[in-house]
Amino acid sequence: MGMTMSQKILAHHAGLESVVAGQLIEANLDLTLANDITGPVAIREMEKAGFEKVFDRTKIALVMDHFAPNKDIKSAQQCKVCRDFSRKHDIVNFYDVGDMGVEHALLPEKGLTAPGELIIGADSHTCTYGALGAFSTGVGSTDLAAGMATGKAWFKVPSAIKFVLKGKKAPWISGKDVILHIIGKIGVDGALYQSMEFTGEGVSELSMDDRFTICNMAIEAGAKNGIFPVDEKTMEYIKNRVNREITVFEADADAEYTATYEIDLSALRPTVACPHLPENTKTTDELDKIEVQQAVIGSCTNGRIEDMRIAAEILKGRHVARDVRTIVIPATQEVYLQCIEEGLAKIFIEAGAIVSTPTCGPCLGGHMGILAEGERSISTTNRNFVGRMGHITSEIYLSSPAVAAASAVKGYICSPEDLD
Repeated sequence: MGMTMSQKILAHHAGLESVVAGQLIEANLDLTLANDITGPVAIREMEKAGFEKVFDRTKIALVMDHFAPNKDIKSAQQCKVCRDFSRKHDIVNFYDVGDMGVEHALLPEKGLTAPGELIIGADSHTCTYGALGAFSTGVGSTDLAAGMATGKAWFKVPSAIKFVLKGKKAPWISGKDVILHIIGKIGVDGALYQSMEFTGEGVSELSMDDRFTICNMAIEAGAKNGIFPVDEKTMEYIKNRVNREITVFEADADAEYTATYEIDLSALRPTVACPHLPENTKTTDELDKIEVQQAVIGSCTNGRIEDMRIAAEILKGRHVARDVRTIVIPATQEVYLQCIEEGLAKIFIEAGAIVSTPTCGPCLGGHMGILAEGERSISTTNRNFVGRMGHITSEIYLSSPAVAAASAVKGYICSPEDLD
């Protein structure tokens, strides 16, 4: 029986010729990741277990992104634990204020993730790196502690669902619309502990930023990981970023999938996930004029330069509605600098938005955009659970940057087409 992409990567890292779904394996890791929330827990567990050194100081990434710059004493203490640990073990890939970014945008940008690699992170959206043809997945802080100390982790090999993409995207349709459509179709547990493997001629229609967005939200369908095949766009992205040898894996023609879905990109419309689950999706055509008090454009899902350019294209020459607080968060320092150099930051500010330092901030209800009682936000983030962004009676509508920017201008949720 043939293997899927994910199964081939896991077999390779476990030193096995083949693996099957449900098999328990121990595999060697290429990278471990933690942030200022999950890192301290992993560090304490590692030290509690008696480990005095890390397995490889070049293969651990610690990113201070959730509450940095520190919003209070507790967040400052959390970051201090990570700073002290990084100094003690001379961690190469430690990113703090001034050179940090939202972790899942930063690591690919820095060339720390590459095709064929096996990556774990103490953050559920670690599945983002599947866009590069890697197997990456979120784990608990205890598993991460073991990974940082030993360079190994155990896995139950996942089965897989195949998503065959075809057709061409219409204007304003992005990877966010694709993944929201899929989650609306299969549900938040539709890919539970499975690999979401994307293929088909439609893959070439998707930019790398589209692919990062899609894999980022694989976890919102319950998936273990999301993964794309490696093509010319992948190789162009890692050029001048990744300076080590890579291995490209392809699914076998006879690989077994639990289900196959065809997604016609040309049929997609701007899509929004309504409260309080990512599966509660509707197209903008199906929504009444739902007023919003806040718009957030950023996060590990949609804070890359392509997202910034799309938002700026819509906001240029326009002004956000008076009652809509509009927060733009470039995901990394590099993206922030590009926004300045390309004049995007000027467009945002002239449109009445604010431009924040890179941070997870409002996505998890941390800071930089907390919602009050009864308020609604249109947001390019990845989760819209009850109380996710503030008060338990507040509401979050998930969308693409295009829809978020257009909605900020109109004051209610709409498609960019409604601005004409």
